[in-house]
Amino acid sequence: MNDSYTCKVQDPAQFGRVAVVMGGSSAEREVSLDSGRNVLAALRARGVDAHPIDGIPALLDALRAGHFARVFNILHGQHGGGEDGVLQGALESLKVPYTGSGVLGSALSMDKTRSKRVWQSLGLSTPTFAALPRGADVYAAARRVGFPLIVKPACEGSSVGVTRVFAETDLAAAVDLAAKYPGDLLVESLIEGDELTVAILGRQVLPSIHIVPKGAFYDYNAKYVAEDTQYICPGATGAAAEELAALSLAAFDALACSGWGRVDVMRDRNGRNWLLEVNTAPGMTSHSLVPKAAAVAGIDYQELCWRVLETSLKEGV
Repeated sequence: MNDSYTCKVQDPAQFGRVAVVMGGSSAEREVSLDSGRNVLAALRARGVDAHPIDGIPALLDALRAGHFARVFNILHGQHGGGEDGVLQGALESLKVPYTGSGVLGSALSMDKTRSKRVWQSLGLSTPTFAALPRGADVYAAARRVGFPLIVKPACEGSSVGVTRVFAETDLAAAVDLAAKYPGDLLVESLIEGDELTVAILGRQVLPSIHIVPKGAFYDYNAKYVAEDTQYICPGATGAAAEELAALSLAAFDALACSGWGRVDVMRDRNGRNWLLEVNTAPGMTSHSLVPKAAAVAGIDYQELCWRVLETSLKEGV
């Protein structure tokens, strides 16, 4: 490591028995299982008494039986995904410490429409958008936003259900795809430029990553399957890096996020940054972005998992 961080915990026994909760029942189940296996191996390699648990019901049963001291949450998504505040609320009620953001931060971040409304209220830049409840007039919403635009589920991650739309004739197909997922939809201006992501670990902003997919944009395949996506880290330098880091931390704080997370941003052709979303339980797969940024900051994968696990500790512990 080349940063000045001092671990709060020196002895892995201080964490107690740790449940690494993964899988679940969201649309991102397979990604979560992949992330979870990696996290589990890393924690065990550092001597942590960590054990895999698949999904929220099994976790809550084990916690009520007193089997675990804390939870490393690497579930992704909503509706059984553990990233929408529901799991956090259950853990709060059981008084079990856990990694990552609390109830409010998780719930707000999972709902892209509400995230954007908070950012707008604070003057933080985010693309023009229109909320699209089920049955609403998508054509009217698209005319308000203007083409090109993006249609996506308001409460999903990993780019599932996302379509770039350049003409009104393509709207129906885009809505049909997004509507396969639960919840409302979101129509958002398409910002053409560079895709960037900024990881936050505690209060440390890690180096940004400029994502260069082989295809038109950074979709599910480019994130988790393709081997030809380029990751340039740092994605910004000098004053541009400072501006991006400040915006990302402000966006993270605005949504009451804590612990760790990842802020996704578009940088347009004029160099202006636009906030897209915050992920409160980012992927930890071999293709994932937080481990890549951490490595550039001198934090290897095992150390990263240790530090994320430390976010389950209360201040002063």
